[in-house]
Amino acid sequence: MGVLTRDEIIQEVHAGRIGIDPFQEALVGPASVDLHLGDKFYVFRKVHQVFHVTEEADYHQITDQVVVRPGDEILIMPQETILGITRERITLPEDLCGWLQGRSRFARLGLLVHIAAPFMHPGISNHQCLEMSNCGPVPLAVKPDLPICQFVFQRTVGRARYDGRFRDQTQASY
Repeated sequence: MGVLTRDEIIQEVHAGRIGIDPFQEALVGPASVDLHLGDKFYVFRKVHQVFHVTEEADYHQITDQVVVRPGDEILIMPQETILGITRERITLPEDLCGWLQGRSRFARLGLLVHIAAPFMHPGISNHQCLEMSNCGPVPLAVKPDLPICQFVFQRTVGRARYDGRFRDQTQASY
């Protein structure tokens, strides 16, 4: 179970085993690939009632969708969480999994990019949902197309395929 390095990532993309759409070879680092922020966000409503956390819980019930126009930005206030999504779609074969990680330059500002669920199962084919939280003391502005996070690829022992409810999420359906 090793992490793929730059040459391995590029080789797997060119062989058609890893899908990154759109793909830019220049965004592949020593052992990861940078992913960009899309233009659709879900912002949590200010509610004064309890929302029960269950297997059936759906964040759409307590958020509003915001689409940010090119050149505009969205603010993440201190102690606020919003949901974003990557511009790129990642497709993995049954013998690769991955980890979505924030970038240290943004973590140093107090921005957490993926607060609770960084693991991506083998067999996914989706845009990655970003659970972005501002843990710092100042409002942070982010813009679509910002290279916000990185994806780390890892070989599995054996083969598997994720068939859960977020398997094929897209920018239109997350």
